[in-house]
Amino acid sequence: MSTGFDAQNPPFDRLTQQEVEELRAATDIGYFTPGETIVASGRPSDFLHVVIKGAVEARDGEQLQGVLGPRDSFDSRALVHGAAGEDFVAAEETLCFLVPRATVQGLIARNAGFAAFFYADVSRKLEAFSDARKAEGGMESVLRSRVRDAMHGRSIFIDASATIEQAGHAMREGNSNAAFVRDGARIGVVTGMNLAKAAVLKRLPLETPVREVTHFDVVAVDEDDFLFEALLSMTRHGKRRLAVRSGGGFAGFLEDIDLLGRFAGNSQLIPGRIDRARGLDELAVAAREIQDQVERLHRQGMKVEVIAEITSDLNRRLFVRLFELVAPPSIREQGCLILMGSEGRGEQTVRTDQDNGLLLAGPVPEGELAAFREGFSGALDGFGFPPCPGNVMVRNPLWSQTAEGMVRQLRHWVMERTPEAAMNIAIFLDGVALTGRMALLAETKAELFAMMRGEAVVLGRFALLIESFATPSLGVLGTLMASVGVADDAIDIKKAGIFPIVHGVRTMALEKGITATATAERMEALVEGRSFDPGFGRDVVNALRVFMAYRLTTQLEAVRRGSVEGEALLRPSRMTAVDRDILRDSLRVVRQFREVIAARFRTSAF
Repeated sequence: MSTGFDAQNPPFDRLTQQEVEELRAATDIGYFTPGETIVASGRPSDFLHVVIKGAVEARDGEQLQGVLGPRDSFDSRALVHGAAGEDFVAAEETLCFLVPRATVQGLIARNAGFAAFFYADVSRKLEAFSDARKAEGGMESVLRSRVRDAMHGRSIFIDASATIEQAGHAMREGNSNAAFVRDGARIGVVTGMNLAKAAVLKRLPLETPVREVTHFDVVAVDEDDFLFEALLSMTRHGKRRLAVRSGGGFAGFLEDIDLLGRFAGNSQLIPGRIDRARGLDELAVAAREIQDQVERLHRQGMKVEVIAEITSDLNRRLFVRLFELVAPPSIREQGCLILMGSEGRGEQTVRTDQDNGLLLAGPVPEGELAAFREGFSGALDGFGFPPCPGNVMVRNPLWSQTAEGMVRQLRHWVMERTPEAAMNIAIFLDGVALTGRMALLAETKAELFAMMRGEAVVLGRFALLIESFATPSLGVLGTLMASVGVADDAIDIKKAGIFPIVHGVRTMALEKGITATATAERMEALVEGRSFDPGFGRDVVNALRVFMAYRLTTQLEAVRRGSVEGEALLRPSRMTAVDRDILRDSLRVVRQFREVIAARFRTSAF
């Protein structure tokens, strides 16, 4: 029996008091000499080991994968799945708690939160631990509720030939501020505000058919959709009300007030403030609200990929409104505003820098273009978007030129074959069109895909960017590679984890002609095309989300410090044992992915 066992050390903090006592009663203590193999690769283990004192190296052959210290556990794979993935060797005199396999298996069978630690794949482990964490305000559980749980009232249907007066009476009798309008085979929506504007502002006769003021571009969600999907739809479309589908028809409406009654947040209200902004000062207020919303959503337990999607939709609406306010008619008519980098992929949460550009269908007055370049980028400076260190901004003529000129520039970069040129191609490849002559971007990208088709050497050099930074093994103080950190216990999570995944998937997408920009969507297309096994593809995407989640935490800490310096640095010594375990698994996935990309594009030849 071991009374000194720390039950507050994750994952044991998931156990009930009775389960803790059961575990303590069965636990023994083991002593291991320096160099002794505690668990051998490919072999099962009779115990779960929890380090009390000393250090244990995780080794893959001669390669050091990590160093485990006090409170770290190993090896769940050997215990539950019958074969350790690595050798675990005592680096010095080491004491470990020994928890018998039968005890662990019994606890796994009864306690789902504890069981999550022993899942074999990163995806399930991450999902389970994310669900197990208690979020402030319970937002995650709320947003996992269904639309049908939040909507109220019955649906009202009006014939399109009815008058606006009859529509108003029907809505009042039904105690609703919106109704569905049937007009032959199509169905639209009319609101009380539509009727009021028709009668008061447009002075239409009350006998006017309601179809004249009905909107037939209905934005809808299904009653079985999650509330977070409804929230995203409200944010993306700038709607305060969504139609709700049920069984092939419409069952009613979900309004923003229905969501506001369930959690504290205002992401579905910000689009209206952006659209109503009449000047840069009002738009600056909305920009601050977007950033505040990121911290609020994170505090309330929202998953990082959902935060990124909401933030991306809001920022894109902000950029479009800024374009409308700043661009002269010549640029609005000829231009296409594009967003690149993590913003283009929809993977940015806390704003780091500007990555935007402008494509033009033809020449515009040089004075107007110069004024727009400075006005647009300068406004974003004022909104708190830091200038891009690589100068990938509308302000830079290189990134705001005619589409014909950009095609010439892309061809030059392809022929140049330098790391800088490859990085510029990568940045452009992530671009999305926001407003204006949006076909310009698709046409320009088509030219790029054509340039790269069949160019194995060029693709190999492009893939080589993945080797710009090392992906370390995770250990205790002093074991992390300096190439991805600035201190003994610091990992630059962007360089070590995010960039290798993003660029590796991007390279494969370029080779296969996949036009999607989001990493998850690119990977989905690659899996569908059988370039990757579905399980491995899922692990890569979920590893990316692990890194994004950890980076969001470090970024918010940097915001609170008032400095973006070190915003991507993660310090494992400050993490729980469980989080370090998830990080270790995620880094392992990245290393495997890098090997796949290196072999596929023969990067060792360069």
